[in-house]
Order: sequence, then C-alpha cells, then structure tokens
Amino acid sequence: MMDSVTLENFRCFRERQTVRLAPLTLLVGENSTGKTSFLAMLRILAQLQEGETSIDFKEPPYDLGSFDDIAHNRGGRGGRAAEFTIGVEHCTRIASRRQPKNHRGLFTFQKDGSAPRLFRQILSTDDVFVEEELSVGGRYCVTLRNDEGSWTLDVPKKRYGGTFFGQYRSILNLIHEYHGLRDDDGGPSRPIPVDGSPDWLDEYGEQFLHTWSPLYFARLRSSNVFASAPVRSKPRRTYDPRRLDPDPEGGYAPMYLADLSAQKGRDWERLKRHLDEFGRKAGLFDELSIRQLGRAGGGDPFQIEVRKGDGRRKGAKRNLTDVGYGVSQVLPVITELLRDNAARQFLLQQPEVHLHPSAQAALGTLFCEVAAGGRQLVVETHSDHLMDRVRMDVRDGTTGLQPEDVSLLYFERNGLNVCIHSLRFDRLGNVLDAPRGYRRFFLEEVNRSLGF
Repeated sequence: MMDSVTLENFRCFRERQTVRLAPLTLLVGENSTGKTSFLAMLRILAQLQEGETSIDFKEPPYDLGSFDDIAHNRGGRGGRAAEFTIGVEHCTRIASRRQPKNHRGLFTFQKDGSAPRLFRQILSTDDVFVEEELSVGGRYCVTLRNDEGSWTLDVPKKRYGGTFFGQYRSILNLIHEYHGLRDDDGGPSRPIPVDGSPDWLDEYGEQFLHTWSPLYFARLRSSNVFASAPVRSKPRRTYDPRRLDPDPEGGYAPMYLADLSAQKGRDWERLKRHLDEFGRKAGLFDELSIRQLGRAGGGDPFQIEVRKGDGRRKGAKRNLTDVGYGVSQVLPVITELLRDNAARQFLLQQPEVHLHPSAQAALGTLFCEVAAGGRQLVVETHSDHLMDRVRMDVRDGTTGLQPEDVSLLYFERNGLNVCIHSLRFDRLGNVLDAPRGYRRFFLEEVNRSLGF
C-alpha cells in the first residue's frame, strides 16, 4: 500500500511536493487542477515498483501524451522542465523483524525523441540506498550506500542485459565480475574477492535484496491495479458474450457477471448478495439478475435485469436500459470492488456520475468498508454527499475505518502551478488544516442563500 507520493515538474505540479495517501484517499478540487494526472502517476508508480522501465504514458484511461505534454511548462523564459520526477514511499512489515521497514522509490524521466525515458531511479530503505543511472551513451552506473560506506559501480550497458532493478540479483554477479568498487573520493577500488562480496553485503544481504525485491518492495503489480474511466460504457438491452478482460469503461462487467451466474456457484451467490445489498442501500434496485436468452452458460446472448419494489411488493424485473444511467454507470465500479480476487488498489474517477445524492452517499460507505478490509482506494470526486458520508462514517465508527485511514487531498491552482494540500479528519469528522480556498464556493453559495 502506498503511504505517500512525491512529484516534481510533472504536468501542472512544478515544485517538489510529497503528499500522504491512506487506505481511502479522496481527491477534491476544481476542474483542470491535475487530479486525473495524479491518478495516472499512481498507476505509473505501481508499474515502476514492479521493475518495469518501459512505461506506456498513453494507456487508457489516462493519455498523458508525449514528454512535452508531461514535463511542466513554467511559461515565458522559464520554459519547459528538462526532466520530471515521481516517487513513492510505503511501509513493509516483514514477519521476521519487529520494526517495519520504510521503502522509498524515486524515478526521474528525461526526453528521448518525443517520449519520456527513465533516466535515474533510486530505491532506499532506512539503512540501504541504491541508485541506478542509465546514461545516453549506454553506460550503466550503480551507487550502493549504507552505514558501512558507499560504493559506485560503472558498467558498459552492453555488458548488462537489462536494468538493475528489473533483475536485481544480477548486481551480485557484477560485483564478482568487476572485483571492486570505487569509493566516494574517487580513489582506488576496494579489493573484493572474486568468490566473495563486501562484508556489509554478507551482514545486510537480506535487507539489501529486500530493498528492491518485488516480493517485499512492490507488493502492488500493474495487473493488480484497477483504474476506471470517468464515464462508463452505455447499457445495452441485449449483450453478446465477449472477452472478460477488464477495461476502464467497464464494458466487460456484464460479461463477467453473466459468466459467473452461468456457473451457479458460491462465487456468484456471494457477489449477487453483495450487489443486491448495495443496490438496496443506495435505493437503486432490490435485486439484480441475469436473463439467459439461450442455453445457460452456452455463450448465447443475455440481458441484465433489476427489480425494485415498494417495500410490500417485489416489483417487476426491468431491463438495465429502462432504469436510467445510474445503475449501468455504477455497476462496473461496485462489481470490481465486491468481486473475489479484486484488485489491491483502485484508482476511480468520479464514480458518482449519474447517481442520486442518496446513492452517492451509499457509495461513500462502500468505499469505507472496502478500505477497512485492507485495500487501497484513491477516488477523484466532486460529490459533497459522498465526502460527507465518509466523514460521518469515520466519526460514528460504523465501518471500522479510523480518521488516520482517510486522506483528503485538496488540489488548488496558483498561477501555472498546482499545490496539493494533505488534509485530515479528526475524531468528530471535522476537516483539519484546510486552506482558505477550500470549499470557498460552497460557503459563498450558503451565505447568498441566507441573504448575507
């Protein structure tokens, strides 16, 4: 789980700033203040932690464009930044150690043609520092540092097939091959036996490898991050079975539900129970069902139907296209949140689209429940109803989510730069340390309605 992120010269964020993430993080602010860019950065960081170095900056639902579109433009003589940096920190608890270990990753990109190219990356813990630099000329430089000292290793790129962090164990082979590392003063290399390694590697070897090992550092894989688009796919009266691969618009969700219902197993019963429960709390529907138009499970067309009663009678089943956009727009989101083997991190854009205020509030409660269960949600929202429900649920302790488990990030524009304010809730649900501009519009509207 990401605990904090750092960004500098990334899109509209000029100065280096570090902001806190939590199990549930809400992104709020005016339009065009970088909230979607922030979500895109989180997915990139998840891929970088895994060891990937070739990043697709145009992968849906985020199209960040070329380097010139991503690097901050100061305007006038300031021009465009020559590089941009993004970083992440999280805390990992290792069973064999009493104290948790803080892991940090910092990644710098420069321009290569029109695309960004990873130029430098740094991984560190509280006691080990590793820096990798890939030069344009094809040389590869690694710096290792801990309490025992600092060593630098220069290697021609052609002697090493891949990046250091992508194949982290290869560093031991490089140390053995080059027999030595130059010290900080540029003096002679310290002798290292061909069949051995520095004493500090023997002593701290386990922690050293944990610094960049996907097993301990990554935790999040790109395939384990679900990113949604702000507008989901349109409902259909009849669906033809297609592939089940997730997509940001949620077009796969009906196929996933139909496939699961055809199996008529415990997974479908459990998911259907949770979907129906949310539908009732949100006032959207009492029951969701799949109507097969051919042999059950035979790959034939199907329809999605919902039923809503009046408290005494069940009501008739109605096709998804006949009940408004709210159900179809929220269905992919709640399906991903409630399904088995769900992602560990969710990046959600305006999940409240087309929902009535009561349904928006119910969505806030669902986010609290999912976050309290150990997953991380980062939600861009313009819904006061959703935010107020989160605030009240934390205050009342209805979901087990504590005030420190929620981070409220307020994006505020200042000229060509955007500042992110990390806000918190107290035990009474009040927002702490809010800047003057926070919710100014709403306060002015209230004063106007009261005649002030």
